[in-house]
Amino acid sequence: MITRQRTDLHMNVPALKKLDGMLLDCLDNFKDQNEFYYEKGPSKNEKWWIPTPKVPPNGLSEVTRKWLQYQKDSVHQVLKAAMAINAQVLTEMEIPESYIEALPKNGRASLGDAMYKSITDDFFDPDVFLSSVDLSSEHKILDLKNKIEASVVIWERKMNAKDSKSPWGSAVSMEKREIIEDRAETILLILKHRFPGIPQSDLDISKIQCNRDVGHAILESYSRIIESLAFTVLSRIDDVMLIDSQAREQAGLDGRPLTSPGTIADQENGADSPSKTTLLDFMGWENGETEAKKDVQDEAADTIQPTSKPASIALNKRFIEKLENLGGMRSPTSRH
Repeated sequence: MITRQRTDLHMNVPALKKLDGMLLDCLDNFKDQNEFYYEKGPSKNEKWWIPTPKVPPNGLSEVTRKWLQYQKDSVHQVLKAAMAINAQVLTEMEIPESYIEALPKNGRASLGDAMYKSITDDFFDPDVFLSSVDLSSEHKILDLKNKIEASVVIWERKMNAKDSKSPWGSAVSMEKREIIEDRAETILLILKHRFPGIPQSDLDISKIQCNRDVGHAILESYSRIIESLAFTVLSRIDDVMLIDSQAREQAGLDGRPLTSPGTIADQENGADSPSKTTLLDFMGWENGETEAKKDVQDEAADTIQPTSKPASIALNKRFIEKLENLGGMRSPTSRH
């Protein structure tokens, strides 16, 4: 007999190593930049332990801003891939009996009458649903996630119950049950996408604590570490971009197009002025071919560093398809 490595480990461990390397490469790229720095001493912001970035009075140069946006896009790709792997691994982990035993016997008891009615109504819009609940704090977001995950587990148990007289039996049709379960999973995906920094749910913690599969433990912890680090790097980049935006606004330079091929000085001096070096020039592209090119992060993958997910990553396709349809990522909140 030939010893074979498990398929999930064979595909995901190299993929996580590659994501790890991409993230470290991105961090290394920042050591040579000299346009922004961090203020010494305690921060006056709410998160006093995080240093405050400083930029020149007129903000960052256009080349640096484009470069910073490219780094953000790269880290975002790493974060999205790590989230997908982590979500897939947690999905494959068995739900502990101790968690199931603590659940109520129906989804209405878990969600409450108002949320249950909203999810099971004939017309359902996840954005309308989320706008109707209180998401003003991390604790409330996590509480909502716990309730919905518990409801999903309850509905799955009901669909799998063969005896209608069992505690998990249900009079609701299988089709209706699948619809409301899919709605609940959509809400969970939106929450994970909008608030990637929230702590793990009760279900996730229970799975991790009771897990006895070493392979799952390795993949879950490795992907979670990469996800956490990528989230932190993304937050720090957002901090710099926010300070830059404020500096430009104070200097009266707001409203300038970020993607303009020339610098602000070139625009003010006229089209005939010699153009300074831009990110496109640095990457060896001709300005006349810009329109024929794809987005920076896609086209530059082979010349600077890869930004797309490695082809070998065994991702949860359903998770990725829904995640891609959720639109641009909002400003994340901190884990700490």
